[in-house]
Amino acid sequence: MDSTVPLGCTLSGEITPPCSKSYAQRALAAALLANETTTLRGIEMCSDTRSAIDAIEKLGATVHIIDQNTIKIEGGLNPHTDRLDVGESGLAARLFTPIAALTAKPLTIDGRGTLRHRPMTMMIEPLTELGVEVRDGGGKLPIEVRGPMRGGRVTVDGSMSSQFITGLLIALPMAKDDTTIEVRGAVSTPYIDMTLETLKRFGIEVLYKEGDYTEFYIEGGQCYKGVDYTIESDWSAAAIIMVAAAIAGDVTIRNISTLSRQADTIVCRALERAGASLVIESDNITVSHRELTAFSFDATNAPDLFPALVALAAAADGVSTIYGIERLRGKESDRGEVLREEYAKLGIDIELDYDENVMRIVGGTPHGGEVDSHDDHRIAMSLAVTALRTSDEVTIRNRECVAKSYPSFFDDIESLRVK
Repeated sequence: MDSTVPLGCTLSGEITPPCSKSYAQRALAAALLANETTTLRGIEMCSDTRSAIDAIEKLGATVHIIDQNTIKIEGGLNPHTDRLDVGESGLAARLFTPIAALTAKPLTIDGRGTLRHRPMTMMIEPLTELGVEVRDGGGKLPIEVRGPMRGGRVTVDGSMSSQFITGLLIALPMAKDDTTIEVRGAVSTPYIDMTLETLKRFGIEVLYKEGDYTEFYIEGGQCYKGVDYTIESDWSAAAIIMVAAAIAGDVTIRNISTLSRQADTIVCRALERAGASLVIESDNITVSHRELTAFSFDATNAPDLFPALVALAAAADGVSTIYGIERLRGKESDRGEVLREEYAKLGIDIELDYDENVMRIVGGTPHGGEVDSHDDHRIAMSLAVTALRTSDEVTIRNRECVAKSYPSFFDDIESLRVK
């Protein structure tokens, strides 16, 4: 579906972002592995969360929908399928593959859309070293695994993504033997912190040195306990609304805390560097527009922030620099190239310097045009926020892809628009 977004508008009001899909998927996987009942509250049924729910049901869990935002899960790993479809969720693919490998039943993990082109090579050798029979599609989905996965010592390349490390950390407490995971070149370490926090909540112990992501010791034969858990709001969703407010108004984002372990909390630093006004309370943040100036920022450990930061930089006076572009090639699209291509259609120049691992954005006034989301939810939201600054018509192709993480995004923007 194509969409023309509100133009040249001012935003004002309050918004509560959807729950963190990253926390939700981790909690769903842990609930599957608990031989008890877990209650998850605050769940937002975006596409990625629905894919994770479908996966745990196929792997043996029983899921009861209590109300719009509450589910109960009766756990127990007992697959009744030979195939998992994880939709377009990269986290679900790398999370549920090691969990599926805990069983002796052959299971094929597959996905759809751009996920079938995203790299999965980091999983093959470690799973094999842990005793899993693996058949893969040339380092991409579909991947067939057959366990049971045993413990031992294994080395994992963490330089491309931390998602497979998350999958191992969640699965290996259920293995028969103890495991030591040695990680080389870990990136996105805040997401590893989220995994460790989730494991602790469900009664699982992992030994590691605080702040050191090179080695983890996991005792085998542990038992997950059921919990009653309210999922916190998603900082990735909050970040794009905060940028929209910095560009075009005054908005209070509710139910988010800067004490969260989510990687995208660092958007606050970028907003402050650009000159936006931030008023931070215990679980609310109000962001207001001020004259914005160019900024420099390292987004290596929070690559999902790039599209939001580009919208911010495009509205800032001068040339902004964002480091970490090598993290953008393995996403729903090649986000660096797509951002450069689509922003050019609106008159905003972006330079990609892979030698220096940096993106340079020349701030300016965008004009109208037709742009394409490339079926990437974060690209669609970024372009929509930039369109708030133009009095010309901007049409976004395939805007419905925002359902992957933030189904109500366009409704929320409309609710904030000053009529």
